[in-house]
Amino acid sequence: MAKVTTVKTKPYTDQKPGTSGLRKRVTVFQQNQHYAENFIQSIISVVEPADRQAATVVVGGDGRFFMKEAIQLIVQIAAANGIGHLVIGQNGIMSTPAVSCVIRKVKAVGGIILTASHNPGGPDGDFGIKYNISSGGPAPEGVTDQIYEVSKTLTEYQICPELTADLSKIGKQVFEVDTFKPFTVEIVDCVDAYGEMLREIFDFAALKELLSGAAHISVRLDAMHGVVGPYVKKIVCEELGSPANSAVNCVPKEDFGGHHPDPNLTYAADLVNTMKGGEYDFGAAFDGDGETSWCFAGIAFADLG
Repeated sequence: MAKVTTVKTKPYTDQKPGTSGLRKRVTVFQQNQHYAENFIQSIISVVEPADRQAATVVVGGDGRFFMKEAIQLIVQIAAANGIGHLVIGQNGIMSTPAVSCVIRKVKAVGGIILTASHNPGGPDGDFGIKYNISSGGPAPEGVTDQIYEVSKTLTEYQICPELTADLSKIGKQVFEVDTFKPFTVEIVDCVDAYGEMLREIFDFAALKELLSGAAHISVRLDAMHGVVGPYVKKIVCEELGSPANSAVNCVPKEDFGGHHPDPNLTYAADLVNTMKGGEYDFGAAFDGDGETSWCFAGIAFADLG
């Protein structure tokens, strides 16, 4: 039985989220007492208490430093506040577009995304917490204002400090929590639901022919050690048949390999130079959380946002 503990805290006046969430240096979250806990509690507080036991919240992030610690805090605070069900990407990994997809698929009340997008990661980098609503889109101003108002007056939060979820194991983990019905943490493959949605939108047979047929094009995809790596490997390489060496930097890293996960001409210079060599027909690079990509045809380029 997981025990609910009430922790006294002090409010912070700088936790006003925008549509991109709350972004700060990692050290702000680490060195200010209860800073992350306060903001997570403020997010959970916008879900009406009467609706929480039946509510599902989706959680995922881009793999950056401090993500896994933040996810465990979300698990502990959600459980203590009566949220019935969390859906979390395996090892915490889930791209921002995939979180939106899963929110809609499972009819969640919202989702919490751990990312600072194209900002640098690592212990000296940035971290962010973002809330998306039931439509899958970013929380509108009315909701972010509500979160901010809670954060400015928060004097305590509820947490189950001894409850820990295994983020590595796909499947459901059920916990008994004081005064609430069982609390379920469901770990899912981060690619599956998003891949299903893509198959409904795009002609995968035609794409497979384009990427691995007799007259296939050659592509170069740089995931920049962000969240898109597993999607590129599983969908583009394994399912659509593009050679494994078409995709590079596909293992998400806490510091994005020491690089800046911003797919522009400066930070994706390696891809730009590779494309200039003429070996590849198409190239693309992706930012940390998978919301932004730069695409190259030959040496021309475009920002697809």
